[in-house]
Amino acid sequence: MTGRVQDKVALITGAARGQGRSHAVRLAEEGADVVLVDACAPLSTVDMYPLATPEDLDETVAAVEKTGRRAVARIADVRSGQDLKAAIDDGAAELGGIDIVVANAGIATYGMSWEITEEMWQQMLDVNLTGVWHTATAALPHLRARGGGSMVFTSSIGGLKGIMQVAHYVAAKHGMVGLMRTMANELAGERIRVNTVHPTNVDTHMIQNPGTWGMFAPGDPEPTREKAMAGFTSLNAMDVPWVEPIDISNAVLFLVSDEARYITGVTLPVDAGANIR
Repeated sequence: MTGRVQDKVALITGAARGQGRSHAVRLAEEGADVVLVDACAPLSTVDMYPLATPEDLDETVAAVEKTGRRAVARIADVRSGQDLKAAIDDGAAELGGIDIVVANAGIATYGMSWEITEEMWQQMLDVNLTGVWHTATAALPHLRARGGGSMVFTSSIGGLKGIMQVAHYVAAKHGMVGLMRTMANELAGERIRVNTVHPTNVDTHMIQNPGTWGMFAPGDPEPTREKAMAGFTSLNAMDVPWVEPIDISNAVLFLVSDEARYITGVTLPVDAGANIR
């Protein structure tokens, strides 16, 4: 029995760990080879949690290869359209093309809208919005060469509603929806589908750190994962504090598979009901 994306090639950004690694392994389990891209470097405004390393990216490669599929890893920053295009072109040449694009790279920083610095604002939009545009446009020639394909952008519940202390993040994630809807219209005639997924909090490094725990356990001098769980749970309609990376990966898999062959321009929440709260 063949997999749901058998012998396709998937490009995944932010692939070194977290959701990106989960997406890479899940698509490989269903038959895809993968081009893995990550900056693997710190950013000046992200200090609440450590960003991925080259060693993390190596672990993703090993996890993919364990499934029996091929993985090509390249270090490139989505903020640089030129560097990203070179990495994507190189990976596509090695694996024979690209059929699937998962624009997943993203960061999170925090502050009330009037407290966010110019650098925080700009870096957020550069990674979380411009980086998605760079990824989509750099990969597009490869999808066209295949005669079609699918793109999925990782947005957030913050791409569907306002959330306090992350105005810059919410603005970027809303902007991503506008980009997706426009590209879905522009590319439908070429059989290239474009959609977004919208997770609630996901159990990754981005939320599992003392800084974020402190936001959900205000006033506690020693916040922990356990102490923050009630605050996280309050965001969701279902009685869970967060979802797992695999939950998002399964949604991505569906959207890029032929099961979703007539689905384009949609905003798919995987949010434990957070958007209806």
